[in-house]
Amino acid sequence: MPSRTRRLPAVAMVPLLVLSTPGVATADPDWSLVPEGAEPSASPSARPARDTGYLPWQKALPGQARVVRERRLDARTLDVLISSPSVGRMLPVRLLLPQGWSKSARRTWPVLYLLHGGADDYTSWTRMTDVSTYTADLDAIVVMPEAGRAGNYSDWHNGGRGGPPAWATFHTYEVRRLLEIGYRAGTRRAIAGLSMGAYGAVKYAARYRGMFRFAGAYSGILATRLPGIPAVIMNAQASEKQDPRALWGDPERDKRVWAANDPLALAANLKGVSLYLSSGTNSFNGPLDPPGSPWHPAHLGEPISAYTGKALSKRLKRLGIPHTLHLYGNGTHTWPYWIREFKSSYPMIRKALGA
Repeated sequence: MPSRTRRLPAVAMVPLLVLSTPGVATADPDWSLVPEGAEPSASPSARPARDTGYLPWQKALPGQARVVRERRLDARTLDVLISSPSVGRMLPVRLLLPQGWSKSARRTWPVLYLLHGGADDYTSWTRMTDVSTYTADLDAIVVMPEAGRAGNYSDWHNGGRGGPPAWATFHTYEVRRLLEIGYRAGTRRAIAGLSMGAYGAVKYAARYRGMFRFAGAYSGILATRLPGIPAVIMNAQASEKQDPRALWGDPERDKRVWAANDPLALAANLKGVSLYLSSGTNSFNGPLDPPGSPWHPAHLGEPISAYTGKALSKRLKRLGIPHTLHLYGNGTHTWPYWIREFKSSYPMIRKALGA
């Protein structure tokens, strides 16, 4: 055991924040427009009279953030395409709508944000889970925004210049405000995510105090400056062909920037937030892995996640902040465990939303 503990920070070459699942997310170019001012059709086969031609990841339009396209996939699922000046691109956001929702409703609905992991996209929660049917009776809007393969839910430092991509601004201001203005989103919010999205969920809850009543983290880095962790994060960025220092700068020269994006440093701001933190503690196959499942380097994300989760839990205890920490031993860095942990935390989510 002592030797295993000493080696933990040394797995700095594992691209943890980026590798959320083995494999690569597929493109999703099939978009159809709902004309401005019209209610989106409940029929996915319906086609509007005109089409802007805008697609995800095209360059953003000049001016303020705005919705430029919509597509209704089924009775609950509505995708919106946002022209985001903060990221500089057209970015999709998937919504699961509650019963009785309409743009002209006189009421608003609570909001649950579900954040995707690295090397994936905004479709992952509906593509890999039964979240649509599982939340069918939830009286809330479920929001799944695009966050980039290695965006890390942050406004990038870019050598001190700032500017795009500013993912945190996109999520916590542009998406939030557009949904409040045009889609009847209320101000009672919960947030949860896996891997890279787990980090994002807790960081957003801590960085933007009072914005979220619940934060759920399933297998994510929850302390970014512990020994060995900066190297893990920087290698993850390099694995996605990004400048490792563009995210938060140099870990030594730009300590303030790293601290401003470190849930451990921001832990005091989590007072009043219902918290569910979970992770496996090793990279071994567990009860939800089919017999003979091949090992993948991404599974090393579990002991690293547990390492940082324990540190955050210790800090929360010192601050007197209640939280749930579920470390479940064997289990890989894969969807079956994240689905289980999401469902385990679901009663906390419902309570936080008042739904």
